[in-house]
Amino acid sequence: MEKRVMTVGKHRRAVAAAAMLLSGALALTACGGDDGGDGGKDGKEKSDSQSKADKAAAEESSDARISIEPKDGKSGASINTGGKVTVTKGKLVDVTMTAAQTGTAVEGSIAADGKSWKPASALERATKYEVKAVAKDDEGREAHEASTFTTVSPENSFIGYFKPDDGKTVGVGMPVSINFDKPVTNKKDVQSAIKVSSTGGQQIVGHWFSDTRIDFRPEDYWKPGSKVSVDLNLDGVDASEGVTGVQDKEFSFNVGRSQVSTVDVKTKKMTVVRDGKTVKTIPISAGNAENPTYNGEMVISEKFTETRMNGATVGFTDDDGKGEYDIKDVPHAMRLSTSGTFIHGNYWGADSIFGSANTSHGCVGLNDVKGAGDKKQDGAWFYENSMLGDVVIVKNSPDKEIKPDNGLNGWNMSWSEWQAGSAL
Repeated sequence: MEKRVMTVGKHRRAVAAAAMLLSGALALTACGGDDGGDGGKDGKEKSDSQSKADKAAAEESSDARISIEPKDGKSGASINTGGKVTVTKGKLVDVTMTAAQTGTAVEGSIAADGKSWKPASALERATKYEVKAVAKDDEGREAHEASTFTTVSPENSFIGYFKPDDGKTVGVGMPVSINFDKPVTNKKDVQSAIKVSSTGGQQIVGHWFSDTRIDFRPEDYWKPGSKVSVDLNLDGVDASEGVTGVQDKEFSFNVGRSQVSTVDVKTKKMTVVRDGKTVKTIPISAGNAENPTYNGEMVISEKFTETRMNGATVGFTDDDGKGEYDIKDVPHAMRLSTSGTFIHGNYWGADSIFGSANTSHGCVGLNDVKGAGDKKQDGAWFYENSMLGDVVIVKNSPDKEIKPDNGLNGWNMSWSEWQAGSAL
């Protein structure tokens, strides 16, 4: 076997090649410059240059810290708090918020102290928004922040429709009635998030009539002249699995004078009592023997100067399926029940029936004229002297007592029964 002999020249070239390979390996694995050895002049200069750049960037960085609610990428965000911007160690100088799909700008304003910004009104549901904010610290250095989020969808949120309207003056019988657009299974948390208070100092309790309706009232009628305040703090409250509240609403109403009118079906008269004094006795015509008027305490929930009444809408039909009656201009009508009980003017009946005969399909009729234009008529007087929330009590009718959830008529429950319907 032949033995190869390396010459001096070849040996030197091999050593040089090995040195180059080792140098390359060190260069590939080195990260961060000098490892304790010489490092070389170039490496030290590069390290010093980077340190200076880092220091300069830190010195130029703003002290202002911007926070946007919710955080970037959030889905199912609140329509009430979404887009709120705050800053510490600085002041906001510019905030823009747009709907991502349409580019529509969202109106809002920076607070007087420059510390916060929020949308002027609630956001749309199921909408993607983009927020960009700029702030400056005391040295005038700018900070920038951005967030993109999507608000909760209608399918995954719920709201409550309430009565009475904000700012209204109502009668002493008007409950706070809230109807939700989704079923509520988590009744305790939802009820806990609704606060109802009165300047009259009365204890107020909520009663669930169903998975979608809760009413609030005191044991007795509201005190005349009191103010009732309601806070629907439902934003973020779960009604059921996957369904979250989006409402953050406060409203209030005033309670006017006390007016309770009692209809005696036997005597066919109505006695109007205002603040404890009888102000008028009115002859009436209640439901006939086949269609008697409900007994019980009923609250006026709607008022119409004129309205149409068709028997077919409440089950009174002829053999052809058409309504037994269809009166297009019933004057001075006030609703007492969801099922169609009204107290209203009657121009088609003879004057002689009022106070002497019960002829209606269950409503309480008062003498009136066609067109609702004669203020001297009993129907006109009662309409003008009644307000939403006034109480009409019907007694001595052969019919049963009206159900408490048929209209705003929870007064037909004892206080113990009412309290038993609370989730708290």
